[in-house]
Amino acid sequence: MPASTDEITVVRNDEDRRYEIHVGDVLAGFTTFRPDKEGRLRFPHTEVDPAFRGRGLAQTVVAEAMSDAARRDETVVPHCPVVAKYLHEHEVPGLDVVWPEHPRPE
Repeated sequence: MPASTDEITVVRNDEDRRYEIHVGDVLAGFTTFRPDKEGRLRFPHTEVDPAFRGRGLAQTVVAEAMSDAARRDETVVPHCPVVAKYLHEHEVPGLDVVWPEHPRPE
């Protein structure tokens, strides 16, 4: 897909329990979170619309989600392989990560 001049934005959508990435006005992808009994945010799934793949949007939405969680002093539990890979490869200052014994989507 050719490069776009549309602005890329990431927003937290608490109603749908996900961080969304938009290209211009179009929802291009998201990473979902589910609060657990202890108040931690479990991240089970990340998805990018096939029309927008190959542009690094999954990594962008996960990076913004992890930075926002750190700013909010939240603890994350990475079940999604995309989120886990990002956290293994990048340090997120101030982020509390609890690695699951058996990663699995929820």
